[in-house]
Amino acid sequence: MPPEPTDEEVVRQTLADKERFAVLISRYEPKLTRYLRRLGVGVEEDREDVLQNAFLKAYRNLNSFDTDLSFSTWIYRITHNEAMSFFRRRKARPEVSLGEDEEAFRALLADDAADTAASAELRINGDAVKEALAALPEAERDAITLRFFEDRSYAELSDILEIPPGTVATLLRRAKGRLRERLEHHEP
Repeated sequence: MPPEPTDEEVVRQTLADKERFAVLISRYEPKLTRYLRRLGVGVEEDREDVLQNAFLKAYRNLNSFDTDLSFSTWIYRITHNEAMSFFRRRKARPEVSLGEDEEAFRALLADDAADTAASAELRINGDAVKEALAALPEAERDAITLRFFEDRSYAELSDILEIPPGTVATLLRRAKGRLRERLEHHEP
């Protein structure tokens, strides 16, 4: 059985046969739906609308996609931008959702060489984590979500958020510090 084509190969195939775009949708729909939930698009119908808009935008702009780049990063950027547009249109603040990743997030947050002793003492609940994330500035919350929940690299964060690579590390360090501080002072 031949290996499955890469995303970039599927993009090239889609330019010749539009039906191939369904392969990309099936690959990314679950991941991007989860990402939108984590970004705070809380209502399922809203997530479906934002995702549909993102896929439509990607499909319409497929000719301009550089197949030497990562399709994954490109579709995440489009989806991120669509979510931010959704929040602006609704004048709504995201409703942070951690779901099944709460424990993993706590471990990642606590694993910081600068303050492991204090971080190990954290005893927090899901609501406190959600509140702490929701209180972060949008850029920091987005960076944390992409890095720790979507497992995106610093380079991908730079591309998706459209910020310089050096800013990514600073943003994550600042966000982790603010989260840790809020959670250490939280009463269980």
